[in-house]
Amino acid sequence: MKPMYVGGIQIVATLLTETFMKLVKLFGTALVALSLSVPAMAQQSGGQPDQVDQLAQMVGLTEDQQTEIRAIIDEMQGEIGELRQEARALQQQMQGEIKSDFDEAAIREQAKELGDVTGEIAALSTLMQAKVDSVFTQEQRDELDKRMQQMQQQMQQRRQMQQQMQQGQGQGMQ
Repeated sequence: MKPMYVGGIQIVATLLTETFMKLVKLFGTALVALSLSVPAMAQQSGGQPDQVDQLAQMVGLTEDQQTEIRAIIDEMQGEIGELRQEARALQQQMQGEIKSDFDEAAIREQAKELGDVTGEIAALSTLMQAKVDSVFTQEQRDELDKRMQQMQQQMQQRRQMQQQMQQGQGQGMQ
């Protein structure tokens, strides 16, 4: 990145680079994995398909791939769920320390434990993403990347529309 100077203010010109595209891919894969890491509620919510079914439709997973992905999720889901419960309990304990006679050492210890737990959740979630990603063919990864880019564009368009609507409402009140 080459810094450019405009009106005395340094502006760093950024371009879409391979690094950015890798981050987009990682973000997209993370979105898929996060949606998969929520406890699978297959066919429970009014007959809606579960996340693996949606992924299968999106990128054309075979039955074997679906079975393998479900096994990965099932394997890691219990441990991630337990850690999430532990994190919630630690957060509640920390909330309990908000009082006039607080114990700084206890707060710091609970915060450290919470950091350790959330770090482990992040590690397990990333491992799950990597394992799920290893099931895909290159064509499926490419299709997923394409879909994630489309979703990002749609989200950005929605944000822009909301901002424009909010700006329009704000001007109408002046």
